Amino acid sequence: MATRPTIGPDTTTPSGELMSLNLGVIGNCQIAALIDTGGRIVWACFPRLDGDPVFSRLIDETDRGYFAIELQDLVAVRQYYERNTAVLCTELDDRQGGSVRITDFCPRFRQFGRHFRPAMIIRRLEILSGTPVVRVKIRPTTAYGSEKLTISHGSNHIRFVSPDWVTRISTDAPLTYVLHEQPMVLDGGATFIIGPDESIKEALPEMGRRFLDLTREYWHDWARSLSIPLDWQQEVIRSAITLKLCSYEDTGAVIAAITMSIPEAPDSERNWDYRYCWLRDAYFMVHALNRLGTTRTMEGFLHYIINLVVGAAQHELQPLYGIGGETRIDEKSVNTLTGYRGMGPVRLGNAAYTQSQHDIYGAVVLAATQAFFDERLERPGNETLFRRLEILGSQAATLYDKPDAGIWEYRGHKRVHTYSAVMCWAACDRLSRIARRLRLESDATRWRKQAVCMHARICREAWNEDRGAFVDSFGGESMDASLLLLHDVGFLPADDPRFIGTVNAIEQNLRQGDHIFRYDGADDFGLPRTAFNICTFWYIDALHAIGRRDEARQLFENMLTHRTDLGLLSEDLDIKTGELWGNFPQAYSMVGLINCALRLSREWQEAF
Repeated sequence: MATRPTIGPDTTTPSGELMSLNLGVIGNCQIAALIDTGGRIVWACFPRLDGDPVFSRLIDETDRGYFAIELQDLVAVRQYYERNTAVLCTELDDRQGGSVRITDFCPRFRQFGRHFRPAMIIRRLEILSGTPVVRVKIRPTTAYGSEKLTISHGSNHIRFVSPDWVTRISTDAPLTYVLHEQPMVLDGGATFIIGPDESIKEALPEMGRRFLDLTREYWHDWARSLSIPLDWQQEVIRSAITLKLCSYEDTGAVIAAITMSIPEAPDSERNWDYRYCWLRDAYFMVHALNRLGTTRTMEGFLHYIINLVVGAAQHELQPLYGIGGETRIDEKSVNTLTGYRGMGPVRLGNAAYTQSQHDIYGAVVLAATQAFFDERLERPGNETLFRRLEILGSQAATLYDKPDAGIWEYRGHKRVHTYSAVMCWAACDRLSRIARRLRLESDATRWRKQAVCMHARICREAWNEDRGAFVDSFGGESMDASLLLLHDVGFLPADDPRFIGTVNAIEQNLRQGDHIFRYDGADDFGLPRTAFNICTFWYIDALHAIGRRDEARQLFENMLTHRTDLGLLSEDLDIKTGELWGNFPQAYSMVGLINCALRLSREWQEAF
């Protein structure tokens, strides 16, 4: 057995900075990993996106849960993605003129007629100049930090054995130095392959180079297939790749974020596990994927959603599901991890799956509508699918004027939320359009009558004459940023005075600086302290729709400045400091960026 170093506190990155969300993400639609500015892997779950975090340092102050390659006498760091790929490079310089490059990626490429995407991370260490001295520290965790790992090794690998899994790290670096975390000089670099407990039959450097070349080729081909705008091309490509990395290809699910329990604001206890699939995201995800032309990812997500619809005849839809379609996502606190910057609690699972959130019926029907109108898809919608969607439409028609937890998942109260009612209307409206597409005229008429009736009731109950705007709930007085979507989902035309009045009221009540808060009242945890990034993107879209286009472009450009150094966004933003908070990278935020860029960009012909 190898001897492990003493574990002590470590609250900073190798460069001495506080842990932050200035991270890079790599992945292959099976697993993903987050890497800090010093080249440490600080988050990675195995064997899939919602699995046990083998590297958990991001949400733990204890000196464990990471894979570091530390350069002695470090003076400078540069980090970047290889162009149009999910391959991340970190270059480290020392005081003597030595330099190394760490290249991190998860293999993904076509092989034997399918995508090869193992639960594997490859790290390639290259010497760029001089005679640098490095120290390798590999300190994985298991069972969310609650269990001890057994460590064994062979001639060129280390095995980390937990009660539930075994991770093998194969390397051509001197194993003694790696095991004892001793400084070493490498003549020509090293390769580290982190993955299942399987023997590797080829030389590690050759395998690393070959997998890297094939993975580069995959991402270059994928990026070339994107339908991108004239303006902000690199921003959209990076966002699209990041959104792709949030997908779990085996089922088609798209998770809300790769992390768990990153607080929405400092010490707020708004710490949630986001490694699941929220149905409310479905419409926005499908819309963005469709506009980007990523039909395979879109179709996979639609297939995942339709599989959930099949079960809706037996039970009502849940707000969220596991990436394998799991229906139970019980929430509990994990006391063996201290939290991001020590800000607990760390929550595993998400109790929101038990809530009543009526907007999801509209979200699912809106997403599934794509299957009936998009001729590119291999599995187009038919009458059988329409009849299954009708079950959801009937539930929407029954529930639209009933109290629920709403889009923001209030845990302490229920109301008849306007956005939920509008999305229920959207379910019936789209069923009418689908029926007409299928030439089911009597069904089209029936659903149209239902939608008209719901529309009239919502307009009566949710309109506040004193504010001159729609408000958050039937008979309510507060503003809600989700009302910025009234035009986007087709409830009101952009030039309707009621929509313009609602945008103006949200601007007056929820805008702080150049950003938008979700709502202005206290919830279960007090008053919100950070802006919600997707709401700011909704506001930008709404300004564009009502003709304030120059202002929309200005605000969009401002949002781009708040991305990380590598072009990523989390869920929330501190408007005073500009610091990102909330789970990361947030798929919703990347979708907002994509949709805004596509909408605000100049037309291609304007460049010629």
